[in-house]
Amino acid sequence: MHVPVNQNLTGDDLAYLVGQSGSSLVLADPGLADRLPEGVRTLPLRDADGSLLGRLATTAPYDGPEPRAEDLVQLLYTSGTTALPKGAMMTHRALVHEYLSAITALDLSAGDRPVHALPLYHSAQMHVFLLPYLAVGATNVILDAPDGDRLFGLIETGRADSLFAPPTVWIGLANRPDFTTRDLSGLRKAYYGASIMPVPVLQRLRARLPHLAFYNCFGQSEIGPLATVLGPDEHEGRLDSCGRTVLFVDARLVDEDGKDVPDGTPGEIVYRSPQLCEGYWDKPGETEEAFRGGWFHSGDLAVRDADGYFTIVDRVKDVINSGGVLVASRQVEDALYTHEAVAETAVIGLPDEKWIEAITAVVVPRGEVTEEELIAHARAKLTAFKAPKRVVFTDALPRNASGKILKRELRERLAAAPPPPAF
Repeated sequence: MHVPVNQNLTGDDLAYLVGQSGSSLVLADPGLADRLPEGVRTLPLRDADGSLLGRLATTAPYDGPEPRAEDLVQLLYTSGTTALPKGAMMTHRALVHEYLSAITALDLSAGDRPVHALPLYHSAQMHVFLLPYLAVGATNVILDAPDGDRLFGLIETGRADSLFAPPTVWIGLANRPDFTTRDLSGLRKAYYGASIMPVPVLQRLRARLPHLAFYNCFGQSEIGPLATVLGPDEHEGRLDSCGRTVLFVDARLVDEDGKDVPDGTPGEIVYRSPQLCEGYWDKPGETEEAFRGGWFHSGDLAVRDADGYFTIVDRVKDVINSGGVLVASRQVEDALYTHEAVAETAVIGLPDEKWIEAITAVVVPRGEVTEEELIAHARAKLTAFKAPKRVVFTDALPRNASGKILKRELRERLAAAPPPPAF
């Protein structure tokens, strides 16, 4: 059974994954082997001259039992943005169904020239793009990082016409000084996902590249990870939507009691699908909780319209209780992104005696701007009680290696900060 591991992990984080998965052998780059816990058996992936290890291709043929559809093939660890990562137990059946869903919903074809710039332990890069693209026979370019110069160069020379990236990478590309001058007309398909794309950023990208076909890909590790897609011809009028369910996924929206909510009302997305994991490795309690009522509970809060399009409101755990009223952090973030001096932002709730949770915006600025100016800007865009009570400026937002902002870390970091001013 395969366990993809983030190559940037060290210390307790790495020891947890190796230990919790029960791994008996780690395939490692020699330059990273010293990060592993003591006593772990390793096999280097490269020879002394730096070439890929030849013995991996010359090992004896597999002579074990015939693999079955229900056999576990991979532990796909969750991102761990709100708690310790959990190993989603993926079967051959689940991943093959997910590949068919991806090929169908994302119009993947042999003639595409995709570039893969995220690490391949990332479930979306591996299971939504690289492996499905290999299955249809496309020529793939793999980079070790989403470097803008290399990406733009591949596009300009015709070697790449398809790119998947999380919003953080698209934001970085859009903020580059040469974004408006490079010839990016060769890029035909733009895929985004892994976290919520701010609508103002998507609007800037579409205005700069009007010929480009944009696809919003949404899901989570436990479902392979693709669950819904918003196609290029579905964006108009619903830029904040993550689309409709893919081929092999059924979804409902439910309240805290597991009852269906009407269209237009926020509820937690729950899934039923052959793409789903079998549960969490060595975590029976978490598995039972996640699959209660016979449906997988995603932890994502969304609304659905009458045509079946879903719009993600927030992670259930990230919704802010401000004075007894629930506020979605995404809505506040979208309002702040319309200010020209906001490069990136994450909105969280911090404990507060008056408000229960004070809406707090953590902002990476790209120009001179004050806290008062941003609060006033948000108040002009939102109902007053949704505006931030406080703005904290920072040089960078904490992220995991998949590009997702670690709001849990922000909350822990700022919990001991001075109380926000009263507004």
